[in-house]
Parts: sequence; C-alpha cells; structure tokens
Amino acid sequence: MQAVQLLARGVANKAPRSLVTTSVTNPPYRLFSAAAAAQQIQTSSPGLPESITRVGGPEAFPNEYPGQNYIFNWALNADGVTPLKKSAFRITKPLELKVAGLELPKTSPLKVNAKSERSKVPEAGSDTLDFDTFDDALQNTKDALSLSDSLFCPEGHAPGTRVGVRVISNMGTNLSSDLVAYLDRAPKRDPKSQAVTCYVLSGTEEFSGYAIEEVEETAEDGSRVAVSVATVVVTGKKPTLKRVVAGIELSVEGLEADAKERAEKKAAEEKAE
Repeated sequence: MQAVQLLARGVANKAPRSLVTTSVTNPPYRLFSAAAAAQQIQTSSPGLPESITRVGGPEAFPNEYPGQNYIFNWALNADGVTPLKKSAFRITKPLELKVAGLELPKTSPLKVNAKSERSKVPEAGSDTLDFDTFDDALQNTKDALSLSDSLFCPEGHAPGTRVGVRVISNMGTNLSSDLVAYLDRAPKRDPKSQAVTCYVLSGTEEFSGYAIEEVEETAEDGSRVAVSVATVVVTGKKPTLKRVVAGIELSVEGLEADAKERAEKKAAEEKAE
C-alpha cells in the first residue's frame, strides 16, 4: 500500500499543470510518453516490480483528421459508399478545398452551359436505359468509389434552388473545384443524404444516367411524407463537368415535376372532401 501511495504521489507531483487544471470542455489528456512514464515510476518507487512499468502507449480518441470524419463517413455509408482508405473530404466551401489539398476555382460563381450533354444522360426506365442496367452501373460505381484512395464530395444547392446536391467522386482538382464554384453555398449542418446524389468515377468505361424514385421521410411532426430523390451516375476515363451538371439539372427538373404532381393530387383530394 505504501508503494502504491508513493507511486501516485510521485506522478502527481511532477504532472504538468494541464493535467491538474481541468474543465468540461478541455478534458485532461496524458501528455507524457510510455517510456517517460515508465522511467518516472522506476525513479519515484524503485521497490516496485518491473511489470508495473509496462505502460501502454497514449492514444487519441476519436481518431479523426482531415479526410476522416465519423459523422460524414456514416452519411456516405447511407449513400452506399464506404471510404475504406479513410480519406473522404466533405467540401462545402472554398476553404475546404485547401484542406483536401485541392486548388481554388478560377471563377466563382461558375456558370455552366450543359445543354449539349443532356441527351447523353438518359433517365432510367426510358427507352434508352432500363432499370437493371442502371442499377448494375450504380452498384459497380459505388463499389469502385469505396476502394478509391481518396473521395472528394462537393455539396451545395443546385443553382437558383434549395435542392441539396452531393457529389461523391474520386476526382480532385478541376472537377471538385469547379463544382464548388457551380453549386450555391448551403448552410453547413450535420451531413445527411441529399435530394440529388451524384456518383462520379474516373478511370473506367463510360456510362451516364439518372434515376428518380419516391421514398418516405419523417416530417418534423413525426408523420411520414412522400418525397422524391434523384441518383446520377457518371463514369468514364475523365468525366466532364458539363456531363455532371447535365445530370444535376435533369434531376432537379424531375424532382420539381414530382413535387408539383403530388401537390396537385393533394389539392384535388382536399377539394373532393
């Protein structure tokens, strides 16, 4: 018992001030190394057995750093992508481009004329793209993105709207930088799935398409409401900004059409009552 008291007294007497003065917002952390701690114990209490000096190395928790954010990783998991290389950057403003090691956009805001690309992004369920083909391409793209060295994920509102857009891509400078300049900046909140999710993969065979589906979400009052969400897939050797923007524009138009149809249907039902 005396040896244990000596051990505690020896460590406490030489503890840094930051270990003594604590607060709720700044909890104390062990700032000394395992080797230093072992030497401290031997010096203050030489009579203790050697086994008591086997002090584990210090660890920081949570183990987060730029590109590794637990909350955002869960949001990507909900979108079907798991960043296995632990390098996924959520980019909502120019400063976060620098954090991701990317260049700032040369022009901001950036206007993009994607009319020439719209015909190259068919909707799933149309004559040119069936659902099975789209679903296969989507799953293959998600799997490949999960294995990418780094993921770059610009977020914002589609220009002139309040429709949330997230792009999940393995392409950094140029595409990601331009998308940050193209999308309207949205208030940054905890990450969650967006109305439009774009999966963009480079270094593979070319494919483009989008799909709109109706899902149920929980409203603020706890009720379940029907909403539409859109998924865009663009792959190729080096997908272009215009092709991605064409998919976003077509998706927003589809979402707005669905919302208008539901509103008209609801109004007709209320009038019938």
